[in-house]
Amino acid sequence: MLCEALLLGQMEYQTAWDLQAQLAAEVAAGARPPALMLLEHPHTFTFGRRGNAKNLLWDEAEQTRRGVSVHWVDRGGDVTYHGPGQLVGYPILQLSGGDYVGYIRKLELTLVKTLARVGIVSGQVPGMAGVWVQPDVASRCLHCPPAARKLPSKIASVGVKVDANGVSRHGFALNIRTDPAYWQGIVGCGLEGYPVINAADLLTEAPEMEAVIDRLLTSFDEVFGYSMRVIDRWKV
Repeated sequence: MLCEALLLGQMEYQTAWDLQAQLAAEVAAGARPPALMLLEHPHTFTFGRRGNAKNLLWDEAEQTRRGVSVHWVDRGGDVTYHGPGQLVGYPILQLSGGDYVGYIRKLELTLVKTLARVGIVSGQVPGMAGVWVQPDVASRCLHCPPAARKLPSKIASVGVKVDANGVSRHGFALNIRTDPAYWQGIVGCGLEGYPVINAADLLTEAPEMEAVIDRLLTSFDEVFGYSMRVIDRWKV
């Protein structure tokens, strides 16, 4: 089955959220094929359905100074950060069978395969969504906090919604070279003490975003069985 990969560049969070709703309605109506939105956001904190306001550590003045917007949304999970240097993917897929946990595991597997293709060993951690690197891998990062050598470090977040028509929204965020200062404004995913890491921290030469996208599309095809058609900088 065909899936359109929409390469959207940097896009404001609200614009992308509105576009998800538009595409999901079209997919549900059979008016367009499944889609995978790929983009970067400006500095943004988003809270999911289980979000706790206590996990936002910066007050409004600091948010303004740092140029961060805050959104409460309808995905699963708590708070996460989006920003430049992070590859965000929003699959708009018609799911069948109601195995939504299985869908999340497939997204995680797609990211694990993508990271393997750039030379990073990662995996899933039982009971915690997202993709992680173990301390022995994170120890390659010389400037990472000591916690990175004791606990798994999160390299990708996953949070989804499946609407009443069985169409998926939201998705994943893969850290390539984000600014670590912005992660200090939240307790990411509500997990106290667990470090966050970038692909660039673990590689002598970090891959360009375009190269990561190419590898992710190959992995997405392998895991989900779609034939990918790329639409670069799709006009909305």
